[in-house]
Amino acid sequence: MIYFEHLFFGIIMAYFGLIAPGMLNMTALKTRIHFGKSASIKFSLGAALIVFLQAGIALFFADFFVKNPRVIELLKFVAVGVFFLLALFFFLLSRRELKAKTTNTTRNYFLKGIAMSSLNMLSIPFYLGMSIYLASIGKIIIEQPYIMLFVYGAAMGSFLLFYTYIIFARIIMTKVSYIAKNINAILSLLFLLLGFLTLIKILK
Repeated sequence: MIYFEHLFFGIIMAYFGLIAPGMLNMTALKTRIHFGKSASIKFSLGAALIVFLQAGIALFFADFFVKNPRVIELLKFVAVGVFFLLALFFFLLSRRELKAKTTNTTRNYFLKGIAMSSLNMLSIPFYLGMSIYLASIGKIIIEQPYIMLFVYGAAMGSFLLFYTYIIFARIIMTKVSYIAKNINAILSLLFLLLGFLTLIKILK
């Protein structure tokens, strides 16, 4: 059961971490509309591969910090900072209209997914902050084989999210402005709450 829980937390974190309309999922959506389902799936697989690597890097550092208790308290403050930055990021995102790149510069959609996902600079801090928070409340164990299960879950969750956008592409396209505004605002409040809850726990 504990193995499934780590896989589950990886899936949930990746799915909801990417659920707001952004560069990656909107590009997957528009690739589906303009170039077909096969092209959008290849793009999503490439993007998910990079999420796997990014989550792995984040959990590697989280593992290092957990094994060095002297820096745990510092890292909890770092997690708070990450949550507040994410809250600000999604708040700003909710204030503007998001557009995907529609230029078809390459026919290799798998490599395009890899390239665009590599530009997502928030991914590693996101997984680092969330994994440290989940470890601090006893939800995950940051050691092998649990790290690998969590990372696999993150890759699966990101692909499932992209696939959700692909399946409901035409419906989402008609409502993207409304969805972007409301989901980003909700995510902003969620990360703000997580930041305050973590800070309160540290100061107790």
